[in-house]
Formats: sequence, structure tokens, C-alpha cells
Amino acid sequence: MTDATILIVDDNPTNLAVLSEAIAPAGWEVLVAIDGASSIEQAAYANPDLILLDVMMPQLDGFETCSRLKQNPKTEDIPVIFMTALNDANEKVKGLSLGAVDYITKPFNKEEVIARVKIHLKLRQLTQTLEQKVDERTKQLNQTVEQLKQSQLQVIQSEKLSSLGQLVAGIGHEINNPISFVDGNLEHLEDYIDDLIEHLDLYEEEIPESPTAVAEHAEDIDLPYLREDLPQVLQSMRVGTQRIVNISHSLRVFARADQTNKVLFNVEDGLKSTLLILNHRLKANNERPEFQIHCDFGNVPELKCYPGQLNQVFMNLLANAIDALDEQIATAPTANLAPQITIRTSQLDEKNCLKIQISDNGPGMSAQTQAQVFDYMFTTKPVGKGTGLGLSICQQIIAQQHGGKLTVQSELGQGTTFTIVLPLNGDEAL
Repeated sequence: MTDATILIVDDNPTNLAVLSEAIAPAGWEVLVAIDGASSIEQAAYANPDLILLDVMMPQLDGFETCSRLKQNPKTEDIPVIFMTALNDANEKVKGLSLGAVDYITKPFNKEEVIARVKIHLKLRQLTQTLEQKVDERTKQLNQTVEQLKQSQLQVIQSEKLSSLGQLVAGIGHEINNPISFVDGNLEHLEDYIDDLIEHLDLYEEEIPESPTAVAEHAEDIDLPYLREDLPQVLQSMRVGTQRIVNISHSLRVFARADQTNKVLFNVEDGLKSTLLILNHRLKANNERPEFQIHCDFGNVPELKCYPGQLNQVFMNLLANAIDALDEQIATAPTANLAPQITIRTSQLDEKNCLKIQISDNGPGMSAQTQAQVFDYMFTTKPVGKGTGLGLSICQQIIAQQHGGKLTVQSELGQGTTFTIVLPLNGDEAL
């Protein structure tokens, strides 16, 4: 280490001259200080590779100087070699306990000084090299761990999406077949009933005075009411079957898992289908009123994306909002909170992006929770109710799969808003 810098600290000019002359041939740069205070200041800005420090100095002795050097983060790693005429073992132990690495005894032996300085400069170089390698290895390990986390999230996300997609698509298919059969037969049934009622009308015109038994039966079954109510019953059945058809359609929309290629997708359809699937959780129960859902869908174009993955994000964010509001109401039932969720979509023309916001009037989050909310395995839910993977997967889907951004804004007691920003063309990252 021929380009090293040595700081010599001694209140005796003769000692400074002798030491400087002794180590000059080694090619090291020499700095000098005549007291402890100036040596501390000089070490902080010059950052020498080694300090030769006299023990016996007025005002600030070598021990106190060494102690202060070791307390300063800028100088704590600089090796210190004490110089002393004393040969007291206790004094040496004290110096070593303060962080010194060695002692040089006065009067100086030139060869000994150079030998000891070389050894400790070499040790410092090895230490720095080792620390650098440790830092590099640590960074590599951190990168590997992060890659493993991302790979695990991708596997989990793919498996969840695939399983969920197959399940939902299967349910939609199973519902669609029988409901199509029922809906088709309702049309025939409506025609048959119209014919029967027309036949009854004709019967009453041709035979105004019905036989006693027929008249009594008509009175027993309240025939006028049946004739009036039967079409309404059929209409209700029509409405019910149409609702089931809509649910089946929503399930198929939600289950779209185009994982090979991105396709154009209307996010409003995805949000509506997700709300329909979650409808059972939005209804009123014994503990709270029905959720108020406010949708402000802007006139936005279709988005090039993976629809199945985006639907999974919508499902997770909406389900989390429902969980947060249910938990808040359960812990403070007297607050009379009217649970609300607001969904907004808009286009950011200046960035050619689509923005989706999902807000709730729930308990909100602290700044600390917001900082960790997208972290792998982080959850605020009780054991058994949350894995800490949901928002991590959402972040990965939005950022890595779609080149977008997922952010959160929240304040305790003021609700939470998750904002998704996605490039419309699906090919450029934000």
C-alpha cells in the first residue's frame, strides 16, 4: 500500500521530524498534528489510512483523543497505533481497549516503525477489500432474495389466477346451461299461459252460466286473481333468470385469464363484474347497513392488458375495503358508520394513461402501515385471515405485468384510496 496517508500526532517537534524522516522512504504521504484536538479535526476531513498517536500530550492526551476518534463515524475505522515511552502493561491494555491496534515504543526504531505500519496498512487494505466483497455479496444475496420473492409471487399469482379462473369459468358454464334451458322454456310457458287465458275468456263468453261445480272451483282458487297474477309471476321469473344470466356473464368476464397475450379490455366491465360477484358481501346484515357503492365511470377507452389479472387486482382491493369497513364497524358498533366505497375511472390525456381509484370511508392507515402495505408477507389482519400476499401480488401485476403504478393514500380515521395508473397501449412502462 504505497499510496497510503499517515497522520502523525505528537506535541514534540523532534519526534515528528524523526518519524516523518523514518517513514518518508516508504513513499507514504505524511500529515502531522501537534495536539489531540487538531488531529481529530484533521482526521475527519483528510481520512488518513493510519494514525500514529502519542500517548502523553497536554490538554487532550492520546487515550482521550483515541476515544473521540472511535466515537466519530467518519474516523472510527482508522487504525490507531499508540507511541509511548511508558512500558506499563496496564496502560497498553487501556489503549487497546479504547480501539488502538498496536504500540510503538520510544525511542523509535526505524525498521520497527516501518514494519508495524506496513503490517497494519496491509491489514486495513485486507479489511476494506473484505468489507467491499461482503457488501457486494450482500447486495447479490439481497437481489437473489428479491428475485426469489418475485418468482414466488409470480407462481402464486399464476396459480391463484389459473385456479380461480378455472373455478369461476366452470361455475359460469354450469350456471349458463340450465339457466338457458329455463329461460328458453319460460318463453314457451308464457305463450301457453296466454293461450289458456284466451281459452278461459272464450269459455266464459260462450257459457256465461258455468255449472255449479265449475263455479265453486273457480271461486275456491280465486280465478280472477290467478289470471291477473300469473303474468306477473312469469315476469318475475324472467327478471330472475336474466339476473342469473348476468351473473354468469360476469363470472366469465372475471375469469378471463389471457396470460399469453394482452388484449383490449373495458375496465368498467371488469369492475362491474367484480362488484356483482361481491354483491353478497355488500348487502345489509344484522351488524351494519348495506354498502353504498358510488361509481363514477369516465368515458375512457379500452385498455390493452391481461383482463384476468386486472380483475384479480379489482377483487383484492374491493375485498380489502369491505374487510376494513366490516372490521371497523365490528369494533365500534355504536359509531353508526354508513359504509361507502367509491370507484372512479378517468383518462390522463397528457400521459395517455388510464386512472382507476378505489376509495372507502374506513379506518384508514398510519404512515408506517402505508410504507409497508405492499411489502411481501406484510398484513394487518389477524392470524388466519390474511397472508400478506394480496397487495404484493397486486403491485406486481400492475407494475411488472402492465408497466403501471399502484399507490395508496390514507389517513387514520379518514379512509383509504388506492390509485392504479396504467398505460393505455399496454406496451410502455410508466
